[in-house]
Amino acid sequence: MTPLDLNADLGEGFGAWRLTDDEALLEVVTSANVACGFHAGDATTMRAVCATAARRGVVVGAQVSYRDLAGFGRRFIDVDPAQLADEVLYQIGALEACARAAGTRVGYVKPHGALYNATAHHRAQARAVVEGVRAFADLPVLGLPGSELLAAAGDAGVAEAFADRGYTPGGTLVPRREPGALLAGVDAVVARALRLAERGEIEAVDGTVLRTGARSLCLHGDTPGAVDNARAVRAALTGVGVAIGAFAG
Repeated sequence: MTPLDLNADLGEGFGAWRLTDDEALLEVVTSANVACGFHAGDATTMRAVCATAARRGVVVGAQVSYRDLAGFGRRFIDVDPAQLADEVLYQIGALEACARAAGTRVGYVKPHGALYNATAHHRAQARAVVEGVRAFADLPVLGLPGSELLAAAGDAGVAEAFADRGYTPGGTLVPRREPGALLAGVDAVVARALRLAERGEIEAVDGTVLRTGARSLCLHGDTPGAVDNARAVRAALTGVGVAIGAFAG
């Protein structure tokens, strides 16, 4: 059985503000999507998350974003593709410095928020993200199945699914402002994870069954009950014999 990776968005604080319980989530996940300073994160937070990840054998990934601290990276920005590629490169480089100081390296890249959603269909921005990654190194790129991002990444593309987010019938994520954007309760999150792992299926908000070959499962760190959800998902998956392991590293 191919191991299933568990990833979470971490380091999403800034200065005195903290959002994610990085210590607790790093006991559960196998890959850490670390905010690189554009939507959240700062030098001290980035370095601390990298150090803990290195101690626990968790792979560090760069969670790159639009330059949008005020909007937490959840607002689309019509940025020039060449500039976007440079900003992706810049963010990876910043995290790599923190990772090296902790004795590890950046193992993959994943867009955040509005950039993630845009690269599902925005070909120019998807290609810009991949160009920024390749300017740094030939790293895996984590994204939505069927997206322009994974098409641009080619063999480096890695499909992921979300344990706690609602899906449209077309396989994209339900916008956070709309009903059904988040799954309610730990039981629903666990059921989603088990169905994905055992049958390769996700149920959309209208009941449509979506087939997916996702190799990684995202457990959002900023959702209510995030740590309890993550622990319950991992326990349920291992309980039915699903192997858990990072896709990169």
